[in-house]
Amino acid sequence: MPDKLLETLATWQSHIYQSDFWWQMVVLAIGAACALFIRSRMDAIIDNNKPGDERSRLRKMSIKSLERIQFPLSMLMVTLIGKSIFTHLGFQANILELATPLLLSLAGIRIAIYMLRKGFAPSPLVKASENIIASTVWGMVALHLLGWLPDVLAALDSLAFSLGTSRISLLLVMKLIMTVIFFWVLALWLANLIESRLNQSEHFSSSARVALSKFSKFFLIAIAIFVALDAAGIDLTALTVFSGAVGVGIGFGLQRISSNFISGFILLFDRSIKPGDVITVRDKFGWVQELRARYIVVRDRDGVETLIPNENLVTSEVINWSYTDPDIRMKIRVQISYDDDPEEAMALMLACAKASPRVQDDPIPLTRLMEFGDNGIVLELRIWILDPENGLGGVRSEVNLAIWKAFKKAGITIPYPQRDIHIKSGQVAG
Repeated sequence: MPDKLLETLATWQSHIYQSDFWWQMVVLAIGAACALFIRSRMDAIIDNNKPGDERSRLRKMSIKSLERIQFPLSMLMVTLIGKSIFTHLGFQANILELATPLLLSLAGIRIAIYMLRKGFAPSPLVKASENIIASTVWGMVALHLLGWLPDVLAALDSLAFSLGTSRISLLLVMKLIMTVIFFWVLALWLANLIESRLNQSEHFSSSARVALSKFSKFFLIAIAIFVALDAAGIDLTALTVFSGAVGVGIGFGLQRISSNFISGFILLFDRSIKPGDVITVRDKFGWVQELRARYIVVRDRDGVETLIPNENLVTSEVINWSYTDPDIRMKIRVQISYDDDPEEAMALMLACAKASPRVQDDPIPLTRLMEFGDNGIVLELRIWILDPENGLGGVRSEVNLAIWKAFKKAGITIPYPQRDIHIKSGQVAG
C-alpha cells in the first residue's frame, strides 16, 4: 500500500478520537434518516396513485424523476444546516465540508445517467445498469475528492503479470472494461437516437428505415470497440491473431449464425420483405412484425409469433402477398348436379360475390365452368380483394355461405360424392 494512502488513513484514524468527528457523524446520520423518511413518503404517494388516471401517471413520472436525486439533496440540506451550526459554534466541520461535494456529485451523476438511460428502450437490464454505472462513476469521483484516487490507481497497477512482451495489470483490465462499456453505451445511445429520428422521417420507406438503423447500430458498435481498445492502450495489431481465430470459428461453428446475419442485411437492402408484409413461408402464414439481425418475427391470426431465420427467407420459396401490389385473386370452387342449369348457378355465384364488402369491383368478379367432374359440374368464382393482411378465410366463409343460401333457395343441388357399382350375375355350380 502506498505511503501517502497510509498517511491519509492515519489522519482519519486520529479524527476518530475527537468529539467533533462523532458529532459530525451524528449530523450525517440525521441527514440519512431524514432522506429515508422522505423517500418512504414519496413511495406511499406513488402507491396511492390510481393506474388509470392520466394525471396520476404524469405525477408518478415526475416523482420518479425527483426520486433519483431526492436522497442526496435531502441529506445535503441537513448537512449544510449542520455545517452552519458547527461553524457558528466554532467546531470543526471538515467531514461535513467533504460530504457537501460528495452529495452534490452523487445527485449530478444520477441525473446525468438517468438522462442517458432515457435514450434506451425500457428493460430490467437497462434499469440495473443505471445503478451500477452511477455507483461506479460516483465511487471514482469520491476517491478523487478524498485524494485517494492516485494511490488506489498505483495499487491496482502494481498487481500485474507479464504475458510475453506485454504487461497486464489489474488497472489495465479495469480500464479496458470501463472504456469498452462507456463507448458501447454511447454507441447504443447514438444508434437509438438515429433510429428514433429515422422513424419520424417520412422520406424513407419502412425497410429503408430498418436497414439504415441496423447498419448505423452495428457500425457505431464496431467503431466504439476499436476506439475503446485504443483508448485503453491495447495494441490493435495484436488483434490480427484474434481475427484469424474468429475466421476459423465462423468457418466451423458460427457458419449458420453468420449466414443468418448476412441474409438479414440482404433482406433489408433488396427490400423483398419489410415490416407489415403478409407472407407465407412453407406452411407459415402471417404478418411480418420485426426484422432482426438473425431472424424475422411473423405473427399469424392466432396471435402466435414465429421466429424464422433469415437464411430460410433467402434460400427457400417465400410468398409475399403484398410485395408490389396488395391485390390478390381468390378462387372459390363449387360443384352442382348435372340436373341443374350451370348458367343460372353462375349468375347466382356472381351475385353472391358481393356478400363480403372486401371484394373489389375492379377487377370485376368472374365465373367459369371448369370441368365435368365425377360427381357434378365444377364451377369457379374468381374474386379480388385488396387487403390480404386482414386474412383470407373470412372472405371465403362469407361468400361460401351466401352461395349455399342462394343455391338452396333456387333449388340447385350440391351433389354428394357418387360411385356406380355394377354387379355381374354368374352361374353357381351344383
